[in-house]
Amino acid sequence: MKWSALPLLAAATPALAAVHEIWWNITYVENANPDGLQPRRVIGVNGTWPPPPIDVTTDDLLLVHATNSIDLPTSLHHHGMFFNSTSWMDGAVGVSQCGIPKGSTFDYVVPINSSGQWGTYWVHAHASGQYVDGLRAPVVIHPKKEAHSYDEEFTIVLGDWYHDQHADLLKQFVSIANPGGAEPVPDSALVYFAQNGSYLGPISGTNPDPVTSAVGFNENATLPFQPGKTYRLRIVNTSAFAAFFFWIDGHEMRIIEADGVDTEESPIDLISVTVAQRYSVLVTARNDTNANWAIHANMDTDMFDTVPPALNPNVTSSITYSSSASLTDLGAVDEYHDVDDLALVPLQVVPLVPADRTIELEVSFDTMDDGTNHAMFNMITYNTPLVPGVFSELTLGDNATVANAYGPTAFVVDHLTVFDIVLKNGDAGKHPFHLHGHQMQLVGRAEDYTSDDPALNPPLNNSQPNPMRRDTVQVPSMNSVTLRVVADNPGVWFFHCHIEWHLEVGLAVTFVEAPLIAQQRGQLPQFMVDQCHALDELTSGNAAGHASTTDLSGLPAGPFPQNNGWHPKGIGAMFACVFTATLGMATVVWYTLGGHISEEEMEHEAREHQEAKERRGRLFGLLKRSS
Repeated sequence: MKWSALPLLAAATPALAAVHEIWWNITYVENANPDGLQPRRVIGVNGTWPPPPIDVTTDDLLLVHATNSIDLPTSLHHHGMFFNSTSWMDGAVGVSQCGIPKGSTFDYVVPINSSGQWGTYWVHAHASGQYVDGLRAPVVIHPKKEAHSYDEEFTIVLGDWYHDQHADLLKQFVSIANPGGAEPVPDSALVYFAQNGSYLGPISGTNPDPVTSAVGFNENATLPFQPGKTYRLRIVNTSAFAAFFFWIDGHEMRIIEADGVDTEESPIDLISVTVAQRYSVLVTARNDTNANWAIHANMDTDMFDTVPPALNPNVTSSITYSSSASLTDLGAVDEYHDVDDLALVPLQVVPLVPADRTIELEVSFDTMDDGTNHAMFNMITYNTPLVPGVFSELTLGDNATVANAYGPTAFVVDHLTVFDIVLKNGDAGKHPFHLHGHQMQLVGRAEDYTSDDPALNPPLNNSQPNPMRRDTVQVPSMNSVTLRVVADNPGVWFFHCHIEWHLEVGLAVTFVEAPLIAQQRGQLPQFMVDQCHALDELTSGNAAGHASTTDLSGLPAGPFPQNNGWHPKGIGAMFACVFTATLGMATVVWYTLGGHISEEEMEHEAREHQEAKERRGRLFGLLKRSS
């Protein structure tokens, strides 16, 4: 199915912008073996894996021609991009599109030239967990002038790696055999490098697996350093589950960017980078070439229910000064720690505007009424609507302002409303949360959101002149974070945990921004409606496809938390049991005490009982009268 992107390009392309076109044929790639442990089928691009890195400038309009050559509907989400007033290009299946049918092409128009964005991002599938199977790549956007000075740059791609297909792992995860919700643990970790739109090859003299032999992974990957130069390292975590702790032996790091936001230099010895986050650090090379140095990327195993004996959670690559020098590996660090992102200071000042509205979201997991384990915000698990949210917003007319029309996990926010998301993690594990289409200001954190102690649960400081902003935030167990968002981007935007397994079991909501303004600013391209119809999916009305704000019949719902309290039937049954037991005990006591019955009366009662038994026996042919 073909369509023309020219009308959208004409609307989105200023006269000085350049169109950066790429053609991605999304394909299966057989026998990929980047960790050297087990070949498997992956999802790649143009018959190769990993998909190519994307390298563009702020003057570019990125046009990605994505053709689906795999068996299931697919999509591409350019993580962190704003898509101002064109949220149907965001790539989240069930929210902004139905998915690309097999054999069809979707032309993603990414208006970088008008978004005011630069920095480190990534692109990945947002359909059926396909990025777990490999459909993911780094994206770098260069401004005309960088805020920090350096000589050269590299992109460092981190990721967990599974030997089994996502679909098979999901069946094991969402199962009555796994009521505690133990997530699939990765089989290994990967680290590999890119520069100027290409991946770096393996170390000379090594023999990597042939399918991925053009790229160096883990111990076969190295960064070439020259003494005295300063390097920018862009670190991207593309994992499905694992956070990483990253550091370089013998070198100091200074944070200068987080999630596309330039910051003042902040020295740090170790970077904690959770799923979907990005950091840039400056590293100044040593002045000698006597040794090469280890780069460490250790998975955060505290997030795993178990650590399998065969798993090596710690991978290393290297910095090479001289091919003849030996590798210096200083081993483990004394203690891991998280990045204090509240302490980072953005270079571009954005004042903290008072909030008009507060939306509290509390995370919980539980074994549900169907025996499986699911995630919930405010005790409700997310289900994909029958009509993608953007389609509902643009087809409901005035009814688009009614939150109920989008289902139980949607919030409608008026244009330019400033709202706080108070995100409370009541689960035992850490979670990374991502808001599409926005950067969030980090207003405050609490170490225990249930506490009355201001040291653990401090009040918000609304006088901050320039709080840190980012699009993905980690929240540890029993912690909370307050995120301030300006609703300046009409559309429908996904907010979800970026651990893929948790998204699959419902840890998500949607924010529906300025529906009436969204209707004024644009309409869905016809090809998107056609692709939905090709998949037999609905394209108008509320979340269930009805022209109503109240009729959600047919909308998927549940599973629901088990109601283990006292119900009316249970109370009645318990009363009957207690009453019967009490009556029985009273009868026993009554008979034991003689019950005011004489011996003659007892003998007469026993004789009557025996005669009745004999009559029953004759009736069924079981007894004969004695002669």
